Amino acid sequence: MRTSTTAAVPISAEHAALMFPALTPDQIARFAAHGGARRPFRAGDVLVEPGRDPVPFFVLERGRLDVFRTAETGEQLIVSHGPGAFTGEANMLLGRPALMRTRAVSDGEAIELTREQLLAVVQNDTEIGDIVMRGFIYRRLEMIAQNLGDVVVLGSTHCAATLRIKEFLTRNGHPFTYVDLDRERDVEAVLERFHIASGDVPVVICRGTSVLRRPTNEEIAGCLGFNAGIDRGHVRDVVIVGAGPAGLAAAVYGASEGLDVLVIEANAPGGQAGSSSRIENYLGFPTGISGQELATRAFTQAQKFGAQIMIAKGAVSLHCQSLPYRVQLDEGPPIPARTVILATGAEYRHPPIENLGRFQNAGVYYSATAMEAQLCGGEEVVVVGGANSAGQAAVFLSSTARRVYVLIRRDGLSSTMSRYLIRRIEDSERIELLTNTEIVSLEGATHLERVVWRNQATGITETRDVRHVFMMTGAVPNTAWIRGCLALDDKGFVKTGTALTPADLARWGAARVPQVLETSLPGVFAVGDVRSGSMKRVASAVGEGSTAISLVHQTLAG
Repeated sequence: MRTSTTAAVPISAEHAALMFPALTPDQIARFAAHGGARRPFRAGDVLVEPGRDPVPFFVLERGRLDVFRTAETGEQLIVSHGPGAFTGEANMLLGRPALMRTRAVSDGEAIELTREQLLAVVQNDTEIGDIVMRGFIYRRLEMIAQNLGDVVVLGSTHCAATLRIKEFLTRNGHPFTYVDLDRERDVEAVLERFHIASGDVPVVICRGTSVLRRPTNEEIAGCLGFNAGIDRGHVRDVVIVGAGPAGLAAAVYGASEGLDVLVIEANAPGGQAGSSSRIENYLGFPTGISGQELATRAFTQAQKFGAQIMIAKGAVSLHCQSLPYRVQLDEGPPIPARTVILATGAEYRHPPIENLGRFQNAGVYYSATAMEAQLCGGEEVVVVGGANSAGQAAVFLSSTARRVYVLIRRDGLSSTMSRYLIRRIEDSERIELLTNTEIVSLEGATHLERVVWRNQATGITETRDVRHVFMMTGAVPNTAWIRGCLALDDKGFVKTGTALTPADLARWGAARVPQVLETSLPGVFAVGDVRSGSMKRVASAVGEGSTAISLVHQTLAG
C-alpha cells in the first residue's frame, strides 16, 4: 500500500500502512463536510507546539508537514506527512496536550478540525472513524515501544517510587524514556545536567521543561495535562467512580447513548484487572488478552464516544443528603451528578505480615505485568494466593523466573482456581505449589532479601533467599469513602437490589423499590467487584457496567 507519510524512525512496512494510511480525495472531502476549515500554510510555519492544548487535527491536501520530537539536544524527526495524510495520535482523542512539534516543510493547504469536530467524524462516519482510530492507536503503540514521548524518568530499580511512577505512566499509556541510574556509567554527570541531587530521585522531566522531584501520581498527571479542560462544576447525567472493567463499560455505553459522562479514577484505567498479565477466559479472545490491553481499548473506546475521564483523582466522600449528589475529591470543589455509578472495585488484602508495607514495590508487588517480570528474571519468586489472578501471575512469571513458589493456605486449588490454570501449574517444571503454607516473615534492608514461610499442617518453617513476592490474597472493597451514605454488608461491599433490607432503606424516599443494581440511595448504583454478591469476574463486571446504564436512563426519565 502506498503511503503519503515517510517515517524517520524504523517501522515495519505492515505497521506503517496501519499508522499512516493515505486518504482518497473522497475521504478528504468528507472531513471538510463535517465542518473542517481549509488552512493554508507557508514553509516554516509551526502548526502545533509540544504542550499545546487543544490540539488541532490536519488532513493534508497539498504540501508537506514534518513532526519532530523536541529535547534539550534538539529536534528528532519522527515522520514526514504528505498529501492524503492526517496528523495526530491518541492524545487527540484523550483531549490532552500535544507531545510533538508539527512544522511545514513547504507551502501547502490542509483541512483543519477541532477535537470536537474530529470526534463527530469518528462517531458518525464508520469508514473514516475506523481509519483514524486505527492510525491513532498504532501510532501511540509505536511511540510507547520506541520511547518517543515527552517524559524522561530518572530512577533506580531499588527505589519503590520509581516502580510506582513507571507503572502509572505505563498503565495510562503515556510513552516515556527511562534512565536507570543504577546502570548509567556517569551518574553524577546525568544528575548535574538536570541540577538534581541524589535525594531527589526518582525524577520526572516533563516536556523537557518541568522537573518533578519524587512526584506523586497526581503531580505527574497535572504536568502532563491529563485532566485539562474538564469542568468540575458542570452537573453530569452520570458520574462513574472507578475505571476498571465495570466503570469503563458503563462509560462506553453511557457516552455512546448520549449521556453526559464523567469517570473519576484514582490511579489508572483497568483497576485490579488491569494488572493481570493475561486473561484467557474472557469471551472473544481465544488466545487471551492482557488486562492492560483490555483496559486501554476500553479507555480509548469511551473517549471516542465523548466520555471524560479524570486520572489520579480519588473520591474521598459522597455528599448524599440532597440532589444532585456530589462526589468530593481529595482536593477542589465536589463534582455534581444526577446519578452515580460506584465501580471502585476491590484491592488485594494486605495480610498482617511484619514489614509488608515497608517492602511494597521494593520486593513486594500487587500486580504481575511485564514490568515486574523484568525485575525478577532468572530468580526465585513467590506468589501468594489461590484464585485466578494468582494462577495467571504464576504461569506468566514462570516464563522468566527460575522458580515460582505458589503459597496457599488451603490444601488445594480446585475450589478457587479455573481448571485450565491448575493444569498449567501442574504441568510446569518451574512452578511448585505449597499447600497449607503462609508467609510469616519478610526480611531485608532497603529491598526484600529473604522470605520465611511455615507449613501450618507440619509446623515446618523454611527461610529462602527470595527477593520478589507477589501478593494476590483475597479482595477488600474500596468503600471507606462512602460509609455513612450507603448500606454495606458485613465485609464492606455495597448492598444492592433485593439484598437491601427495610432497615437499609430507611432513607430511600422514592415511590418505587430499588432496581437490581441500585443501592440504598435512589440513583446511586454499584457494579463490579465493589458490589455485594458480584461474581468477581471481568465478564460479569462488564455486563453489570453496561446494565447500569439502562437503569440510569430509567432513573433520569423519572
